[in-house]
Amino acid sequence: WTLLDVLRMHLGLTGTKKGCDQGECGTCTVILNGKAVNACQILAVELEGCEVTTIEGISDGTCLNPVQIAFIENDGGQCGFCTPGFIMSTVGLLETNQNPSDEEISLALGGNLCRCNAYAAIMDSVRSASRKLKDG
Repeated sequence: WTLLDVLRMHLGLTGTKKGCDQGECGTCTVILNGKAVNACQILAVELEGCEVTTIEGISDGTCLNPVQIAFIENDGGQCGFCTPGFIMSTVGLLETNQNPSDEEISLALGGNLCRCNAYAAIMDSVRSASRKLKDG
């Protein structure tokens, strides 16, 4: 079983999407020990003692995470299928770099694909999230 299989089929956490199942599209991105990774490429048996955060875990249940808010405000998710992966990659980036350059944003999101071609709105969303986090 992969981490993606366990999240979706055994834990019912379906916010992490199954796209290519090859590690190429980024729809299954989660945060593993502070780093954005493709859940479809991680074997569940290797995770003992690891910390995994999914899209369901980035808000407190009453308020959205600033990254989620930025994606909503900037129309960063058109059809929405790829959005959780982009959000998780953004969370991973902004946890280590709250003021990324456009080049750093592009590098961090390079493993995520959007079939709707919403890349400009996604970049705007990441920039907005960065500002929100800096401004508190």
